[in-house]
Amino acid sequence: QVQLVESGGGLVQPGGSLRLSCAASGFTLSWFAMSWYRQVPGKERELVASIGHASNTAGYADSVKDRFTISRDNAKNTVYLQMNSLKPEDTAVYYCNALGGLDTLRDYWGQGTQVTVSS
Repeated sequence: QVQLVESGGGLVQPGGSLRLSCAASGFTLSWFAMSWYRQVPGKERELVASIGHASNTAGYADSVKDRFTISRDNAKNTVYLQMNSLKPEDTAVYYCNALGGLDTLRDYWGQGTQVTVSS
């Protein structure tokens, strides 16, 4: 059974840090590009960061560049999002996404984890 399970969200003060984790099971993580998205009520889901299969390429939304870092550990089937210098506008539900596969393009999503940045 394919699963992506996010963890690490919570309430943090502005300027603080959080590290999100995405634990994958039921598929081979190394065949997939991995991304983090976020969504606030009433708005479209926004791509935050992506990382290639072998961690050699990563990209970020302008709004999080130089503050967030995406990484992956294929041996542990886990993807991370280190978030520093958090701002109230980073408040959202954060989702993990896996896109790839060997013969068929597959697109998997986690259930999301809430991040709230507030004093």
